Amino acid sequence: MTMKLKFDYHEEYIRNSRDVELFACRWVPSSSPPKALIFLCHGYGMECSVFMRECGIRLALAGYAVFGMDYEGHGRSKGARCYIKKFSNIVNDCYDYYTSISAREEYKEKGRFLYGESMGGAVALLLHKRDPSFWNAALLVAPMCKISEKAKPHPVVINLLTRVEEIIPKWKIVPTKDVIDAAFKDPVKREEIRNNKLIYQDKPRLKTALEMLRTSMNLEDSLHEITLPFLVLHGEADILTDPEISKALFEKASSRDKTIKLYPGMWHGLTSGEPDANVDLIFADIITWLDDRTGDSASLTVTPVRRDVISNVQKVVEGACNDRGKPKRQYASLLCGLNGGGRRLVHRSSM
Repeated sequence: MTMKLKFDYHEEYIRNSRDVELFACRWVPSSSPPKALIFLCHGYGMECSVFMRECGIRLALAGYAVFGMDYEGHGRSKGARCYIKKFSNIVNDCYDYYTSISAREEYKEKGRFLYGESMGGAVALLLHKRDPSFWNAALLVAPMCKISEKAKPHPVVINLLTRVEEIIPKWKIVPTKDVIDAAFKDPVKREEIRNNKLIYQDKPRLKTALEMLRTSMNLEDSLHEITLPFLVLHGEADILTDPEISKALFEKASSRDKTIKLYPGMWHGLTSGEPDANVDLIFADIITWLDDRTGDSASLTVTPVRRDVISNVQKVVEGACNDRGKPKRQYASLLCGLNGGGRRLVHRSSM
């Protein structure tokens, strides 16, 4: 007998503090209130609605409300493609939007979990550092929070690039290997990802690369300041973010509740590029960890949203309107179902 599982999927556009239109989406259980809120922080060049769809679906079906936002210049959001002028802009945009969700009446008592993949791991950790008591915990998948010694550029090279970054900030001059080939093991999934036109697949821009480098080096020097509970997962055969990075985070973080899981033979794209059996294992570990921390609601202390945060929240929410004051490209909730009889998760909607 095939069981059809349902959840609500919703898309919207908001405006950030710099008046740039950003895309946001969510997967919310339709049969019961969510156990907790999960906020997605996607990787460099990636996006939420297609690339992280399976993540949103699996976690929603496990009982969690999942929220994603494409960073400026990424996915369906506006802005120069994959241009990061300031890494703090990404962190601030995520903070404003995700606290706006947390402040809603139906969610204000729910636990708040950050979920960061690759560069998104750095975003999640910086969100924690910005407001250490606000988030309940973080899930970090192959996080970019330290530069591998074998990948760290020579100081002379960094100095030369820094001298010209304000002159040619958007130039695509940073040489790089094919990230998709290096990150995703399963050849079929690799081609699906390569065919996703929302993913940036050109060379990194100069300032983007330097912002990512500086962010990683700053995080590396302050890993001991991390205090929130976290689960870090890493493939031992990952050649993009060294597993030693996650080991360093685990060893140096001051968190009392911290867990590390290393997976022999797995690559960088743990949740999207491994064979189905491996992806099932990863999500089983993630959901078990989440359920262990949400099973007793009394054990989750939810920090009230501060008044100064609420004022920022209102600006973000109002920014979802166009010049005439009407909602801009708001989409109605879609009732989506999964056919439990198949091996792969298939996204279905009424559209």
